[in-house]
Amino acid sequence: MPRIYVNEWPPYAPANQASKDNTLIAAKLMFNAAQTAPTTGGVDNVEGEIVYGQSELEQIARKMEELAYSLNNKRKQDQWKYEAVMVRESDCILFIGNYRAKETPFDNGCGLCGGQMDCGYVYSRRRVAAGQIDITDRSLNSAAIDGPLCGIRVQDLGFAIGSALWMAKTLLVDCRPFLTMGIAGQKLGYCVKSEIVVGLPISTTSKNPYIDIHYDYHVINMGKLVDAVRKGYVIPRQAGADYRLRRLPRSDGEEE
Repeated sequence: MPRIYVNEWPPYAPANQASKDNTLIAAKLMFNAAQTAPTTGGVDNVEGEIVYGQSELEQIARKMEELAYSLNNKRKQDQWKYEAVMVRESDCILFIGNYRAKETPFDNGCGLCGGQMDCGYVYSRRRVAAGQIDITDRSLNSAAIDGPLCGIRVQDLGFAIGSALWMAKTLLVDCRPFLTMGIAGQKLGYCVKSEIVVGLPISTTSKNPYIDIHYDYHVINMGKLVDAVRKGYVIPRQAGADYRLRRLPRSDGEEE
């Protein structure tokens, strides 16, 4: 009869792929939770994409490493490099973005965007036609996140992420939100309608890959250490004579 065997080692072997398929189901349910989270005005404002597969995750990790070296901050640079390793150690990533924070502020004059007590601060940084924000000109800001953004809409994104994390906890999968992954994913074309995107890597492994992270994690992690063992394994294997040339003692104590 058909059988499904699950094991996390070696990575991307059929048994491990079965485990990743289970994690993918959890990611879909997590986005359901995010989509039904409370929203201001009761209108939809979040979009999501689920990314999985070895080559796809590797592409995101490499983009994060590329962005890390564009920073003039050693602490931030390390953060991006370390979190790139976490991408490689994940089963999949759920990207969640808010596509109203930049284009359609809530217009309630709360001042949460960081400016004066109206939405004029948001509108003053954009091209506007007939009271509508024109987002087609993307040359106005070269920052990672083109602010200011509507604080109410960003708060809605927080509700969505919180609901997704609650679902992850309920389903007993490891997950943690990362803005670094969100920025890298956005630059690669995920959640393209959103100006602010957060990445939620998800893993179903015996060790949570998103905690207990030490210094130089980008060069001292499971993948690198396993590869170092493989590198060192060749030398002792070749040391000594071939086993067919070794003289073994006979049962009577004499050598053959």
